[in-house]
Amino acid sequence: MKKKYLITVVGPTAVGKTPVAIALAGYFNTEIISADSRQIYREMKIGTAVPSAEQLASVHHHFIGNRSVQEYYNASMFECEVLELLAALFGKHNTVIMTGGSGMYVDAVCNGIDDFPTVNGLVREKIKSDYLQKGIEWLRLQIKESDPDYYSHVDLNNAKRLLKALEIITMTGRPYSSFLTKKQKKRDFNVIKTGLNTDREILYSHINKRVDKMINEGLIEEARSLLSFRYLNALDTVGYKEIFDHLEGKTSLEEAIDLIKRHTRQYARRQLTWFRKDKDIRWFTPDEQDAMIRYICKRMEVV
Repeated sequence: MKKKYLITVVGPTAVGKTPVAIALAGYFNTEIISADSRQIYREMKIGTAVPSAEQLASVHHHFIGNRSVQEYYNASMFECEVLELLAALFGKHNTVIMTGGSGMYVDAVCNGIDDFPTVNGLVREKIKSDYLQKGIEWLRLQIKESDPDYYSHVDLNNAKRLLKALEIITMTGRPYSSFLTKKQKKRDFNVIKTGLNTDREILYSHINKRVDKMINEGLIEEARSLLSFRYLNALDTVGYKEIFDHLEGKTSLEEAIDLIKRHTRQYARRQLTWFRKDKDIRWFTPDEQDAMIRYICKRMEVV
């Protein structure tokens, strides 16, 4: 039986992953799995830079627009669903492309994610309500007191991670860090990891142009249609949060656009920090598609 390969194409937002992934899928005659934690929501097309209709038609994409913002979703669920899909895709392809900038989603498929207990919805809502009333300092204090080990290395500005940790702590009475085993799960396919990056000034220019394009394509109207859902996890996202504040009169449109660009640049830096920790990723610029294909084919000969 021929070996099966999952090729990952990761990198910061706006670097150009979609066209490169499509080119690779065309070369290997295969399909694409999106590893983007926000493109999965069907109501968030403009603000998440979903591939165009032409791009989606050129190659079969999976995990784009197949959930509602009202549905709870996480990396563990993504892992299970992608592994099930891969079993089917590898029945007709020897190679599958997975691309996206959500590092935790990519890691979940490639390495497995730690098994966390299911959080009761009432517990989640109570903690979220307390956080909204008392602020992030209260959230940090809860983690510091109940799990000082996790507190010592978590990003204390990342409210999502702090909320998740406190949910698990509250549900189990155990420190969140005790669930972080980092044991790699065995996969029945090979993973070849590639990444895209470019000069910082070029990347920032791409980000600014993409934000302007989103505004011109109707991001404000899209955000307005989602305003009643703004406190859902899916909408706690750069691009929407800033427009929500504008729609509520907290900022001007010009200020909101500038903030989206700034926050997106910051997000891109965080993405690169995450991916650079993985020494198995081979990095390319977006215009090095031929070199990527040669590298992938060579790796297929040895793994």
